[in-house]
Amino acid sequence: MVPFPASWFPGTMKLATLKDGSRDGQLVVVSRDLATAHFATGIATRLQQVLDDWNYLAPLLEDLSHALNHGKARHAFEFEPRLAMAPLPRAVGWIDTAASLAPVERRHAAADREPPHRLRSEPLMWPVMAGDLSGPQDDVELPHGHETVDFEAGLAAVVGDVERGAAPAQALEAVRLLGLACQWVLPEAAQAEAERGAGPLLGRLASALSPVLVTPEELGTQWQGGRVHGTLEVRWNDRVVGRCEAGDALHFHLGQCVAQAARHRRLRAGTIVGTGGLGQADTAPGYCSVADARAIEQALHGQPATGWPRAGDRLRVALQGAQGDEPLGAIAQTVQAA
Repeated sequence: MVPFPASWFPGTMKLATLKDGSRDGQLVVVSRDLATAHFATGIATRLQQVLDDWNYLAPLLEDLSHALNHGKARHAFEFEPRLAMAPLPRAVGWIDTAASLAPVERRHAAADREPPHRLRSEPLMWPVMAGDLSGPQDDVELPHGHETVDFEAGLAAVVGDVERGAAPAQALEAVRLLGLACQWVLPEAAQAEAERGAGPLLGRLASALSPVLVTPEELGTQWQGGRVHGTLEVRWNDRVVGRCEAGDALHFHLGQCVAQAARHRRLRAGTIVGTGGLGQADTAPGYCSVADARAIEQALHGQPATGWPRAGDRLRVALQGAQGDEPLGAIAQTVQAA
């Protein structure tokens, strides 16, 4: 048997963090059907600990996951996503990439601009504030002076240490966990920043992660070639506004995205690399954000008709498997006024 690389343990498990009044919460292992959970106390209390010492702690967590999935974990309890924080509440960093090209090309076409140079050969990148991430069912609170907001639904990979200049294949081996991501954008503030040549910073609210992060192997055949397969569905006030095949929507696979992020500097364990908003050119409805919808309407009708989400609006993001299951759980948030 060929040994696994020292930096890689191919475990199958789902991990979450429950609210306990602290800034980092309490790490739990979650069953495959998302029905039950078990505290990881005695192995690790925080997910960052696991990422820092993956080779030693991940096998112990997988043993607990195996016992939980076979009904042999002594102190299992019902898993409630509403009590979950972001699985990694304070990430060491978050770098987003334009892994899906259709939304970028649509927005530039709507603005009558040429797409960025080398858009199809190198993923665009931008930083995301990651020091305070939202739980999957936390409310989205609008700041004073703002009445509208936008969202960007996509995927996120959490990596181990990645050396500077790592090749895509090496970078892919560093992917430890996968999940859903939803970023919240203040349209007016983001536009003002873009016009000043600044940002994105003030135009972004806290981003949310799915209730669980899973090892790639946990997804089985839904994980192939660095792509997560399944139907990404976005519901805005119970209406399906986005629906695309996630694997087909990714022009760049996650190994390419991570390698691009590590091109000139190494990445530390716990860094999140996101895909940005996902969308396809040939699906309807197929947008991942309202800005994307407005770009489609601009191209088709000369002006956008869709308004921005406001206080009271609800958003749900989930990845569906072939059997209609949701292996990553769902992000389900409500917009609240200041």
